[in-house]
Amino acid sequence: MGSCGVRDRSSGAEAVVERFTTLIDKKDYDGASRLTSYPAGASATLKQVFEGLDPGKPDYHVTQYIGLDGTTGLFSMTGAWNFGDKRDWKYDLNGTVRKLSVGWRISWDPALVMPQLDAKRSAKLVRTFAQPSPKVNDIGGQPLMTEQTINVIKLDPAKITDPVASTNALGAAIAPVAPLIDGPALLQQLSASQGKPIVAVNLRDGDFNILEPRMAPIPGVVMEKQPKLISADRRIWSPMLDALTKVWQDNRDQHSGWGVQLFEPDGSFVTQLAGEQGPPGPDIPSTMDQRLQRAAEDAVVSTGSPTSIVAIQPSSGALVAVAQNSQASEKGNIAFTGLYPVGGMIELFKNVAAVAKNKAPQDVSVGDAADAASLLGIGIDFKVPGLDETTGRLPTGKNAAENVGRGNAADSLLASPWGMAIAAATVANGQVPKPMITIGQPATTEADLAALPGGAADRLRGMLHDGVGAPEMAALNRYRDVQAYGSTTGNSGWLIATMGDLAFAIHIDDPDSGDLTARVAARLLQSLAAPD
Repeated sequence: MGSCGVRDRSSGAEAVVERFTTLIDKKDYDGASRLTSYPAGASATLKQVFEGLDPGKPDYHVTQYIGLDGTTGLFSMTGAWNFGDKRDWKYDLNGTVRKLSVGWRISWDPALVMPQLDAKRSAKLVRTFAQPSPKVNDIGGQPLMTEQTINVIKLDPAKITDPVASTNALGAAIAPVAPLIDGPALLQQLSASQGKPIVAVNLRDGDFNILEPRMAPIPGVVMEKQPKLISADRRIWSPMLDALTKVWQDNRDQHSGWGVQLFEPDGSFVTQLAGEQGPPGPDIPSTMDQRLQRAAEDAVVSTGSPTSIVAIQPSSGALVAVAQNSQASEKGNIAFTGLYPVGGMIELFKNVAAVAKNKAPQDVSVGDAADAASLLGIGIDFKVPGLDETTGRLPTGKNAAENVGRGNAADSLLASPWGMAIAAATVANGQVPKPMITIGQPATTEADLAALPGGAADRLRGMLHDGVGAPEMAALNRYRDVQAYGSTTGNSGWLIATMGDLAFAIHIDDPDSGDLTARVAARLLQSLAAPD
């Protein structure tokens, strides 16, 4: 009788249920499904649950089994999942097991895996975020970026019968707010999408409400609402906003919660079964000065060449404005990552090296000039939270030993507009400031940010004082508090300037005249002085 009891438990109804829970704990959806009355359906559901709740770990236990007769049994289970530190979910389940022609099998029901699950719904482990989302404020504490509802306007090729007609119609409809996104551009984007929907434009609610009647009838147009962090003032556009968005997202991630949620086949939310959400993170105090930013934007769009401006507060290292025109943006975030030969700006580095090395400027080597450039922050590797940047690249090897007066050896010294702005701030400050885009989070670096050698800062300030008197700087003569030094060499126009606790750098790619950088600087200062 004892041996019969063991055999019955190992192959009977209760054993099948125990085996089912063991296979679920191993995430063996194929093996577990074969113990059910509907293996194909069970396999699909279990596979989706395991993938949707990954990297969660299941732990199912049979708590009670009741045999009703020789062909049917009832059982209770606890289902439990662990999703990491203190993220646990536990619930009770009930099921039925029946003796079929192939043996004992669990009557399949998706709700046997978790509550409210059915054959069509999907379960997902999601990151949740507290509301309202934190704001990004400017240096004065006013809102700079807020999470708003954005209307995403898409074109779905599967719903289009005449691509030319649809793209032209949509291009015409959105022309009042996006004149550069025309029909041919949309058609080209659609042709390259390999049959997938494309995003034509993102619209704020105000623009969407006006344009929606024009867009809705166009075949293929799909309109979706999505939350997105955008500038509170539509006049503000800057590559700095991308970096602040990363800081904002990191802030949300650090204060995020978790949830197990159910969704319908079309992606619509059903309910949240488990999870916790803490309070939102604090607002982000950015360093941007919106008034100065708008002035910088006005200045860069005054040229037809790729132009960028980076402005820093020397006393704190706060990045107060970054602007680049559309011609520059076609090449990427060049204000932060574009590298250009310093050209005639190497005279600044030669003079620092002359003081530091006790040499005449004409005897300075490229290596000496590179060492001096690093004293001004160029070539230093800064780690600024949220920001992808490079200050410059310094020459090494054979070129470094050459005299700067020989040929184009100095062209191997490259700087970014960001790097030159730090150099300008160093001239004003006497020491490289630790740059930052959020107040209280200065950059980190392994470099020793020592003060400039004695006499070097005074010499540089003298060069900027005298530089503003050069004929090509005439546009700046009306601004008496401005000190500036510029150079146009080859395809690069450079200018650095200081004015009180403000330092900025301007770079223009392929300028049409030697005074263009000074005229852009004057436009910046003129816009800054104009009534807001």
